[in-house]
Amino acid sequence: MTRTVVGVLRGGTSSEYGLSLKTGTAMLDALPEDQYDVRDLYMDKSGLWHHRGSPMAPARALRQIDVVINALHGGVGEDGTVARVLKQSGVPFTGADSHGLANSYNKIHARRLLKDAGVMMPRAVAFSVHTPMTSGDMARRVFDLLGPPYVVKPANEGASSGLMIASSIVDLPTVLADVLDAHGAALVEEFVIGTEATVGVIQDFRGERLYALPPARIELPDGSPHITHQHHHNAELQYFVPSDFSDAEKVALIDASRKAHAALGLAHFSRSDLILTPRGPYLLETNALPGLYSGAALPHMLAAVGATPRHFVEHALQLARS
Repeated sequence: MTRTVVGVLRGGTSSEYGLSLKTGTAMLDALPEDQYDVRDLYMDKSGLWHHRGSPMAPARALRQIDVVINALHGGVGEDGTVARVLKQSGVPFTGADSHGLANSYNKIHARRLLKDAGVMMPRAVAFSVHTPMTSGDMARRVFDLLGPPYVVKPANEGASSGLMIASSIVDLPTVLADVLDAHGAALVEEFVIGTEATVGVIQDFRGERLYALPPARIELPDGSPHITHQHHHNAELQYFVPSDFSDAEKVALIDASRKAHAALGLAHFSRSDLILTPRGPYLLETNALPGLYSGAALPHMLAAVGATPRHFVEHALQLARS
């Protein structure tokens, strides 16, 4: 039997480089050798591609590859850049196309699409380094609309990278300036108090167009008021699935996640992070390329419905080639 040649693209240019390596490893391990000829396509932190240990141009690395698994997190892997390269190469790939990736990765743009779709999100104000205001003036504008504390996050980062908390209006100008200097654009959100949750969505799975995995309740390490970048890297988050959410709460979480997947134009799969409050779920962000590494949420949600990483990866490959 001829084996399908699968290229697993991992690494990348973002702060999520290490998480991408772990996700890629999980995907490499998930595919049985008797059915797949799996190739490790590594992207270093400068954006250079490597195949079989040698640096090379993407077009050369993709020769004789039947399908690519995009296991990159953040950076050029999730902003649409790599998807355009893959599209031009003619090699099918898993996950969203460049348009859907760009929609979800830019938090400011994503908010507009999600708002139009009726998805409830924390109130927020966006700024960039080109906004003709001082950080003090920006803080005063925020204060006119939102009360403290404030969540200040980069517009184009994932896994809580670069996220900072301003506990008061006094702290906000400095925090805003730090995020803008480091990332160029920032979103200032109200701090919503509730229970952290996440929901995975898989297209055309088990007879459903948008199959929702059971919502997972996220428990943070003791004393942590919010999820941080280190929590992801150190696998410090606990996922409870099946959760103790009520049936009505699960339906609301799933509905918001499906709406977000569709509104952002995503494909094959996604994972949405939410805060559940007495008013309902607030969507924080939707990940177009969710992690599959040990310590990520997706493997726990898959296990809750009797699925494995192999089921998930093989289904994604089928979607990519259909």
